[in-house]
This record gives sequence, C-alpha cells and structure tokens, in this order.
Amino acid sequence: MNNAEYAHKRKRAKVVLEDGRAFCGFSFGAAGTAFGEVVFNTSLAGYQEILTDPSYKGQIVTMTYPLIGNYGVNNEDIESRKPFLEGFIVKECSRIASNWRSNNTLGAYLKEHNIVGIEGVDTRAITRHTRRQGAMRAVISTEDLNDKSLLKKVKASPGLVGVDLVQKVSCDKIWQYNRDGKIKIVVIDCGVKLNILRSLAERGCQVTVVPAQTCADEILKLNPDGIMLSNGPGDPAAVTYVIETVKKLLGKLPMFGICLGQQMLCLALGGKTYKLKFGHHGGNQPAKDLKTGKIDITVQNHGFCVDIETLNKDEIEITHVNLNDNTLEGIRHKKLPVFSVQFHPESCPGPHDSHYLFDQFIEMINGHR
Repeated sequence: MNNAEYAHKRKRAKVVLEDGRAFCGFSFGAAGTAFGEVVFNTSLAGYQEILTDPSYKGQIVTMTYPLIGNYGVNNEDIESRKPFLEGFIVKECSRIASNWRSNNTLGAYLKEHNIVGIEGVDTRAITRHTRRQGAMRAVISTEDLNDKSLLKKVKASPGLVGVDLVQKVSCDKIWQYNRDGKIKIVVIDCGVKLNILRSLAERGCQVTVVPAQTCADEILKLNPDGIMLSNGPGDPAAVTYVIETVKKLLGKLPMFGICLGQQMLCLALGGKTYKLKFGHHGGNQPAKDLKTGKIDITVQNHGFCVDIETLNKDEIEITHVNLNDNTLEGIRHKKLPVFSVQFHPESCPGPHDSHYLFDQFIEMINGHR
C-alpha cells in the first residue's frame, strides 16, 4: 500500500479532554472508545515497557517523542502479562517495524490487546496543555467524533482520586518467580514490573509473588527474609488493605518499597499523600541522593506523592528529592530496616543509575539476618 492509499484508508479518531480541548487524529490501534486520565511520558524509547507497566492502569499515555513504533514489538520487552493502560496517543506511529527481534507492529499489538491508539495528534500541544492545566480526564474514540457528545461522556467518567486500581492489576494467587537462591523475598504485587523480579533473582534471591490482598500472617508463614512493596497504579490512600498489612509487617522484616510501594509505606508510617499536578512519567527524572550528593537520572511513573511535611523526622530520614520540583523521592527509617524510593530502580525502560538500590536491599537483609 502506497502513502496515498494508506492516508485514504486511515480511520479518523478524536481525543477530548474534560476541559473541552479537542484533538483530531487517526486510529492505529483497536477501534472503540476509551476513558482515562491523560498524562505525558518523556521517554525516547521503551514504548513496549511503558505499555505493559501496570502503573498506567486508568491512564491514557501521550508520548512526547514524535516517532513511535519504529522497532516494533517483541516477546521479551514486556513488563507484565498484558498492557494495562487505557489508551495510547502518539504523533506518528511507524508503519515499518525494523528490528531483528521484532515479531509484530505496534498497531497490531494494540489491536491484539484491545487498546485504543490515536496518531496524527499534536502531542506537543497536549503536553503543554496538561503541564499548564494539570492531568485531567480524557476520552479517545474512533466511534464518536462529536466534541459535545464526547465531552459529556468524559465528564461522567471516573477519576483516579480515591479509586483502588491495585485490585485490577494484582495477581490472583501466590506464584513463584524464582525458586533458587539463599535469600527469600516476598513481593507484594500491587502491579509489579517483571524487571523488579529479575533484578532480585539476579542477586541470588528466591522470589515469591503474592496478591496485594494477602494478609501479614500469610506472608510471615512463607518465612521470607525480606519484603518488597511493588509499584502500581492509582491513589495509594485507597489501597487500605495493603497499608494495614505493611503496618503489621513493620519491624518484623527488612522492607524495600518502590513507587506506589513508597507511598503505602509512608502512609503506614503516618504520612499523607497528595496528587501531583501532572505527575512524573518518563526516563529522565533527576533524583538527588542527599547523603552523597550524587544525582541519578531515573525512570518514574506516578501521579501521587508523599507530603514531606507529614513525615515524622525523628523516625524517618529523607534520602532523595526530585530536582525538578523538590518532591520526595526516597526515605529510610532511622530505627527499622526499611527504605523506599519513588522512582523505578529496575529501569525498564530507562537509565541504569539506580540498580545499586537492589544491592543495598540485599545488604540490609544480610545485616538483619
């Protein structure tokens, strides 16, 4: 099919934000209508890992890099069992997938998993608008192209505040990722990325993954040496059952929290969370280690954050801050073997500056043992 034929056959689609701003484009994924909070991701590559990050449940992702899909998709670069995001917005989706590992195009992959995608959109305008106005509800549709009708629908759609999305992405039974190793780690699955599990296994850990609703007693019966609180989507304050579990586990075992895991840990320690204006999404977020002065370029994906002022400074040490907005990026308990970070040290996709945190977790466990 030549370019003229392709342009003629493209199906029109539309994005409408809850403040009435509308953007026209063309469908390149599944047909249909999808609702979610629109956010932007500043990564230049790694779109398959972004698509399969469960932390994006409830969100429509806009990629700021203009050309997406040029290396296709493969069976290796996935971070969960399927894509969990609600929709995908790009400037241009490549029709050609050129990579020796590629076994499908991005458009076909979205259709296979029933994810609505739209291209030909001014993604720079969406990004600038959400930076000014904040993340907001949105709709993508290939079926209804009427602005007034779509605006009415999006205003009736749910937001993210107060909504528990963890139950929609967590596993439904206990399973073993890695059976070999001298250190037993239990991962509380709130939407865990596979590279967190790989990173633990590479360091000689037995890795057992448990559903988010697993109680503290059941976890302790597994006789772990340490607990990992995983990343995940949505409002941490709504995931009350995990917060209660963490409260009961504090002081009993070493604990490492990542992203949503940090937020729930801090809530269990008496802190409070709030919603960021447009969140941190992408692979170029600078986080400063306050002890060493070292700055890591980090991968991040979160729309909520812990309020530093609500933490008990007699018990909790602030270890990392975000250099863009001075928000909290890491803590360590002064008495208990517990620490956490707001960014993603497993780095899929993104820079590898923060891999050392997994080594610190292992050292903490060995010291505790």
